[in-house]
Amino acid sequence: MREAAGIKRRIAAIPLWHGDIRVALLKGGISNESYVVEDDTGKYVVRFGKDYPFHHVFRNREAMTARAAHQAGFAPELFYAGEGVMVTAFLGARTYGADDVRANIPRVAELIRRFHTAMPENILGPGFMFWVFHVIRDYARTLRAGNSRMVPHLGTYLAIAAEMEAVQKPLPIIFSHNDLLPANILDDGSRLWLIDFEYAGFSTSMFDLAGLASNAGLDDEESEALLAAYFHAAPDAELKRAHAAMQCASLLREAMWSMVSELHLHAPGVDYIAYTDENLLKLDQALDQYRSRYGK
Repeated sequence: MREAAGIKRRIAAIPLWHGDIRVALLKGGISNESYVVEDDTGKYVVRFGKDYPFHHVFRNREAMTARAAHQAGFAPELFYAGEGVMVTAFLGARTYGADDVRANIPRVAELIRRFHTAMPENILGPGFMFWVFHVIRDYARTLRAGNSRMVPHLGTYLAIAAEMEAVQKPLPIIFSHNDLLPANILDDGSRLWLIDFEYAGFSTSMFDLAGLASNAGLDDEESEALLAAYFHAAPDAELKRAHAAMQCASLLREAMWSMVSELHLHAPGVDYIAYTDENLLKLDQALDQYRSRYGK
C-alpha cells in the first residue's frame, strides 16, 4: 500500500497532468515498470526506467528514438521525458501475442521493413550500432567482472557466437528495433504500432527478423514466409542459414541478458534465474536443429 502511494506521488509530480489522476499498473516487461494514467485530458502510459549501462541502455537515446519513431509514424507520441521516466500516448490497442504474429506475417514483415528504411531519416545525434555478437562478447566481460555463476560456461557461449557470426550474410545497414517481442507490436484495429526502443540502433535486418521468429516461435515454413515477405523474394540457402544462425544468436543474447540482469536488476516478481534457464533450453533446441541441418 505504501509502495503504491509512493508511485502515485512520483507520477503526480510529473508536470503534465490536468485535474486528478487515476493510476493503474500496466502488466508486462521484466526490466521496467509501466502504468496507465488518466487525467482530465485522456489516458497516458508512464514508464519508469533508469540507464542500464550493463545492457547498453541509455534513456536519452531511447527518448530520442521514441520521438523519431512517432515522427515517422510508427510509435505513439512522447509527451514527456525526464529523469528515469517517459510519458507516451495510451493507444488502447491490442497487444500482439505469438499467434498474432504467425497469423499476420506479411503485415508484420511490411511494418518492420518500413521501420528499417524510414527511421534513419529521423534519427538525431551520434548513431548507435547494435551488433548482437559484440553485445554477447561485452556481456561475457560483464559476467566475468561480476563473478557470475555462469562464468565457467562463457567459453562455450563465445564459441557459439563466433560460429553463428561466421555464417552471417552481408546486408545493408538499416535502423532496427532489436527487441521484437510480439508484445512490442500493437494493433489498434486499423494499423500496427511499435513500442519500446531501449535497444534500437543501426544494424542489419537479420537480427530483427531472427529475433521476431524465435520470440514468436515461428517454424521453418513460417520463417521462410517472413523472409520472403520482408525481402520481396524467396530466400536462398545462404539467407536461410544466416537467419537460422541469427535465431541461435538471438536466444544466446537473451539468455546472457538475463544472466547480467541476475547481477544488476531486481524487478519485483521477476525470477531472472528461471528466465536464464528458459532461454538456455530454447538455445539448446535451436542449436540442435541448426547443427543437424548445417553441421558445426
